[in-house]
Amino acid sequence: MNKNSSFNYKRIAFIAVVAIIAVLAAYGVDKITGSKKEGAQSSNEIAVAKDSDIVIPVASVTENPAFYPAVINGTDLEVIAVKASDGTIRTAFNTCQVCYSSGKGYYKQEGNQLVCQNCGNRFGMDDVEVTKGGCNPVPITSEYKTVDNETITISKDFLTQATVIFENWSNGK
Repeated sequence: MNKNSSFNYKRIAFIAVVAIIAVLAAYGVDKITGSKKEGAQSSNEIAVAKDSDIVIPVASVTENPAFYPAVINGTDLEVIAVKASDGTIRTAFNTCQVCYSSGKGYYKQEGNQLVCQNCGNRFGMDDVEVTKGGCNPVPITSEYKTVDNETITISKDFLTQATVIFENWSNGK
């Protein structure tokens, strides 16, 4: 190998390294490595509360519902948190008051509505927590949560009481 070809290999290697660094900078290291940016949170990144309170950061709640999973005494359950059009934060269990025993009575977002996966009932975000006694998400009203400027806390004790409505819950599993 002559001196010029060794120089060319080094130049190609250098250019390749610079190109990789440029791609990482442009695309974002967090997207490639899977690391999470400070403060970023989507429903896929929400940690599962295991035999503990569910603590929801108020700042993370938007007009799109977020689903907060928990495992309490071996039972999977989930809480929905969403900001209503009046700016209030609403919470409910992700199971239907009527369809919960079917195991398919959970909600998924379609557009600006939550849809029961058992009966197909559509439910507006403004109705979360305020509508009771029908085919709708089971409300978690103010007496069952602690709210301050930064967090909404739903106690493990209350979650434990709710496990009965999640005994057959599949949430699409």
